[in-house]
Amino acid sequence: MSDEELLVKDSNGTRLADGDAVTVIKDLKVKGTSVTLKRGTLAKNIRLTDDPDLIECNVDKVKGLVLRTEFVKKA
Repeated sequence: MSDEELLVKDSNGTRLADGDAVTVIKDLKVKGTSVTLKRGTLAKNIRLTDDPDLIECNVDKVKGLVLRTEFVKKA
């Protein structure tokens, strides 16, 4: 699948690419843990998935986290 076919956008409509940094725009509870990601948490070096609504990233407390693009904005 080429980059032209998979258009991934953040909550503001800005295009995202592999390796970008994003910030969380609202507090999110992480399923399966007691961790809550606070608004403004930075996730560096994101990876795009086959689904344009999901990205993979690592944050300080959680590795291999999958976030919905509607809850992040490009940093």
